[in-house]
Amino acid sequence: MKVSEILQVKGEILYTVTPDMPLVQAAATMAEKDIGSLVVMEYGDLVGMLTFREVIKELHAQGGTLSNGTVRKVMDDSPITVTPDTEVNEVRRIMLEKHARYLPVMNARTLLGVISFYDVAKAVLEAQSFENRMLKAYIRDWPAEQAAED
Repeated sequence: MKVSEILQVKGEILYTVTPDMPLVQAAATMAEKDIGSLVVMEYGDLVGMLTFREVIKELHAQGGTLSNGTVRKVMDDSPITVTPDTEVNEVRRIMLEKHARYLPVMNARTLLGVISFYDVAKAVLEAQSFENRMLKAYIRDWPAEQAAED
């Protein structure tokens, strides 16, 4: 299974912000949309990712309040990306090794979407469930062997 297949199932909704957006506004968007990440775009290019991890770190650093700073101040400015052709097992390895819960999907310089740890887990579970059903159907429909002649 490839990343492109996960994106097809996931849909096309993608939330982006600019690096100069106030962090408070970006956090409000994340809360309102119930999402864990925002892609940071500037002049049509991916320049970073803002996830709940960066927001929580900033909250902690500021004693429980978000400062009047911008997204640029706290964003991950070198996010790990994958392509539509990246195999899901490679995505799982990257996510586990790099502790990345969200990966932008890029086709050259074009942002196609973001896949989350949840999206990958769901896709793998559904693929395994489908394979399980197919194997059970194959076993159930196994042709009966003819009794050996005496």
